[in-house]
Amino acid sequence: MSILKTVSIFSGLSDGEAAELEAQAMRRIVKKNTIVISEGDESDSMYVILKGRVRVFLNDANGKEVVINDMGKHEYFGEYALLDGSKRSASIITAEDCEFLVVSRETILATFRANPDTAFSLIGDLVDRIRELTFTVKNLALMDVYGRVANTLLSFATEQDGVLITEVRLTQQDIANRVGASREMVARIMKDLETGGYISKKGKHIVINETLPSGY
Repeated sequence: MSILKTVSIFSGLSDGEAAELEAQAMRRIVKKNTIVISEGDESDSMYVILKGRVRVFLNDANGKEVVINDMGKHEYFGEYALLDGSKRSASIITAEDCEFLVVSRETILATFRANPDTAFSLIGDLVDRIRELTFTVKNLALMDVYGRVANTLLSFATEQDGVLITEVRLTQQDIANRVGASREMVARIMKDLETGGYISKKGKHIVINETLPSGY
């Protein structure tokens, strides 16, 4: 089965259609901490993640950065290029060694014309991403720094052996970039949570030992 069948917008393709689409795509292997696309770049393709994780971020002329999303295997990015050919709206950096399948805009548009349900699947995914972005903006606007830190920890945590543990490595700077706060403020919150026994470190991961306090 084509790897593309595991991607939401291509799941409705037949095996033959998915294999043909994959044959027209280009595989690309990229090392960790490499910029894949930059905000403002010309856009002519979509990337499907076959291996690894990436971070989606924005930054300003002074180097201040805010992370707006994390993506992993079987997810995709660069989809805005499929709709209007506009410049990239955000930057993407690899958080791990990655392998991508790069599909050109022309190839995708031909697939949409031949399989309209694929286009509807893309619209559904875009709606989900808009909802996620709305939730992020709401948190940044209405929640204090502690609340945003707590939400970030919980959003990355999954249950393992009866405890919640973050799936990916989160440094204090990573968290600060996600919540729009200084690293120093995040460090103080994390230290207090660790001192209180609410969290602990397990290698490069964070364990949530108890329900996090509702306020700070």
